[in-house]
Amino acid sequence: MDGPRFVIEASEAESMAKKSGIAIPLLLPSLVESAQGLARPPISKFHVGAVGLGSSGRVFFGVNLEFPGLPLHHSVHAEQFLVMNLALNDESRLNFLAVSAAPCGHCRQFLQEVRAAAEIEIFVSSIESCSKSNDYVPLPELLPHRFGPDDLLDKSIPLILEPRFNGLSLPDESAGNHNGDWEKLKSVALNAANVSHAPYSKCPSGVAVMDADGRVYKGPYMESAAYNPSMGPVQAAVIAYVSGGGEGYEKIVAAVLVEKEGVEVKQEHTARLLLQVISPVCEFRVVHCIAAV
Repeated sequence: MDGPRFVIEASEAESMAKKSGIAIPLLLPSLVESAQGLARPPISKFHVGAVGLGSSGRVFFGVNLEFPGLPLHHSVHAEQFLVMNLALNDESRLNFLAVSAAPCGHCRQFLQEVRAAAEIEIFVSSIESCSKSNDYVPLPELLPHRFGPDDLLDKSIPLILEPRFNGLSLPDESAGNHNGDWEKLKSVALNAANVSHAPYSKCPSGVAVMDADGRVYKGPYMESAAYNPSMGPVQAAVIAYVSGGGEGYEKIVAAVLVEKEGVEVKQEHTARLLLQVISPVCEFRVVHCIAAV
């Protein structure tokens, strides 16, 4: 595959670890610097790289993204990128995580939305003791006395990396009004909304973006029990674009947001603003979906 890669297949990761004479979890810290090189932080100039090992044996990269001209809370943290990368690639669990700098409180909270979050082992490259000993520490050591999904949700409700279907559909009158590209974008955005993780607000949504070459990328909304670290669907779509090999944001030429009408958590204005700033040529449309009775 040409260009930067954000997923390493299990067989290749195993081969890399074997060649280095180490276990796969100890391979992750050696990849952190490569992940940092893929970050896009034009504001802070602080490159963060995160490398995670999923239960499938695949290795995933996450990087921080910043958007000049927008408030800082629109930024994407490397750990959020990583979790979204896992979700977009149907990875069910995150077992190990190596990151270039200690995760901020925002990211420690976001990681709680992964099932068995307490079992995630974390390696921080910038901590000298970790660098010398290659020791991982469990997430609860970084976030003791946590507040998470168990405080608000029944244990049967799917969490951020688990399969779900939100039962959303498009009204009949929305069909046939656009050309093939817009129909494809609507379909992909609806799919993203149907797998979005919105158990707290009950306001699922999804975004699909298309680049100048006709490639389409989807972004599902992902909430946090603490609300504020939630990942908007437009940021998720940008993550899919970047991890899928997308280059400059100005190549994003069309986007569709699917969400319910009259919701308490509305994505339209934020999505429109972000896309307008990063790609002024992008045509943006909103389609309201309906939920199954």
